[in-house]
Amino acid sequence: MKYYIYAFIVLLVDQATKWMIVSNLTLGETVPVIGEFFQITSHRNRGAAFGILQNQRWFFLLITVGVVVGVVWYLRKMLREGKRLLPFALSLLLGGALGNFIDRALFGEVVDFLYFHFRFSFFGYPVDYPYPIFNVADMAIVTGVGLIFLDSILAWRREAREAREMSARQAESGDIQP
Repeated sequence: MKYYIYAFIVLLVDQATKWMIVSNLTLGETVPVIGEFFQITSHRNRGAAFGILQNQRWFFLLITVGVVVGVVWYLRKMLREGKRLLPFALSLLLGGALGNFIDRALFGEVVDFLYFHFRFSFFGYPVDYPYPIFNVADMAIVTGVGLIFLDSILAWRREAREAREMSARQAESGDIQP
C-alpha cells in the first residue's frame, strides 16, 4: 500500500506545483531563481518529452492508460515477490504518468515550468544549451526509469555473482569435469 501512497504524493506535488504556476504566472512569464541558469517559466506542452508529437492528445491518453495498467500490474507482481527498489521506481513512474495524464485529459496540454539553461566552456568550446522545460511529473518519470535501470543492473550483478558462487561450489565438490 505504501507504494501507492508514494505515487499519490508525486501526483499531489505535481498537481499543486502546476496549479501554483497557472494561478500565479501568465503563459510565457519567467521568474529567475538562480540567474539565467534556473528559472521558473510558465509553459504549455501539447506533445511528449522535448515537444515531440505535438497535438496528439488522444494518442497520449490511450498510451498512458496502457502504461498505468501495466505499471499497476507489474507493481503488484513485484510486491508479491518482496522487491523494494523496483516497486518504488514503479510508484514514481505511476505518479508522474497520472500527473501528466490529468493535464492532458482536462486541458489538452501539460503545464511545464522548470527551466535550466546551461552555459559554460568545455575544453575551450562554449556550451549554450537550454534544456527543455519540464515539471514534477517528468522528474518522477525520469527518476523512476533510472531506478528501473539501476534495479536491472543490480539484479544482473547479483545473478552473475550467484552463478559464479554455484560454479565454485560445484568445482569444490567435484561435480564439474575439468
